[in-house]
Amino acid sequence: MSEKPYQALYIHVPFCTSRCSYCDFTTQAVERDDPAMQTYVEGLIGEILHHARARELAEVETIYLGGGTPTHLGSRLLTSLLYALSIYVPLADGGEFTMEANPESLSPAIVKDAFALGVNRLSLGVQSFDDEVLRFLGRAHDAERARGAFHIARERFENISLDLMCGIPGQSEASWEATLAQAIELGPDHISVYPLAVEEGTPLQVRIASGACAAVSDDRQGTDLERAETMLAQAGYVRYEISNYAKPGFESRHNRAYWTSLPYLGIGRAAVTMRESGSHRERVKDGVVVERLDAAQMAAEDLMLRMRLSEGATEEFLREKEALLPALPTVLDELCELGLIERDGRGVRPTHRGWLCGNEIFFRILALAP
Repeated sequence: MSEKPYQALYIHVPFCTSRCSYCDFTTQAVERDDPAMQTYVEGLIGEILHHARARELAEVETIYLGGGTPTHLGSRLLTSLLYALSIYVPLADGGEFTMEANPESLSPAIVKDAFALGVNRLSLGVQSFDDEVLRFLGRAHDAERARGAFHIARERFENISLDLMCGIPGQSEASWEATLAQAIELGPDHISVYPLAVEEGTPLQVRIASGACAAVSDDRQGTDLERAETMLAQAGYVRYEISNYAKPGFESRHNRAYWTSLPYLGIGRAAVTMRESGSHRERVKDGVVVERLDAAQMAAEDLMLRMRLSEGATEEFLREKEALLPALPTVLDELCELGLIERDGRGVRPTHRGWLCGNEIFFRILALAP
């Protein structure tokens, strides 16, 4: 166990109905009766039990069951996994337990059982309410099914998040605005907005490379993101992180654990664990250390992650990091001059331009401790 206790737990389910054209996650498309899913779930439960016996789950405050598509497991397997989590991970009152779901596999039975077994937040992968765009992405649902899944979820859950995607080849500005409008009309409590990333080796990347379709420009993606911010703000959603909006009080605690560098445990295929002692931080995947940071690198990463948040970093936080990063004041001055961050007596935070050009902020901060 890490010197600092794990405060967040991520469980990975690598199965889907079908793989989307843009997906490069560790997932595979399998039939609902594929025995590989039962074998995998049994393995997950064994790992959960192992970590519980090692007393590594006692201080976990948030659980995130993601994938892949956890709801593709079906009611029986999903219920057995959720039951194990309810027994071995004693979330305190106020703890957050999120489960990802896709519209094509979310049923009233799954909603009922998940709620009864402690899930209190549902993240629904919608991406678009335009059927043509959904077909282009290779999604397994249409807009009507997405709306229906939301209403099924709302029968039990008061905390629902929708994932939406912009900057998609062939997606018009009118289509994007219509998707935003339909999402707002449904009234979820949290909305994540992501520009499409074209990942190497995906079917989408192959199509773009062959000329079958054209990638969307950064400027157009920026326009889509600005339109989302405007419409969501008018509807009462607050952007609290680069890609995330919430009604007050419904910000994701699990994601915030990542952005504030709290140690987290990942269970399942390709799930990442972050463990930390006073002098170093490690990330482990499938039992192998894939990254090791020293104290200065930890300080740079901590500040970089804080700059994802709209609130930024306090002056006290900056003074603490400056002890390990002597060039930090110079870099902050440069970022202010570029109009990417703003600074007052309370601390620093990204500007509107910095929100759209976040990679420039992140690169300069991480370069402080190569």
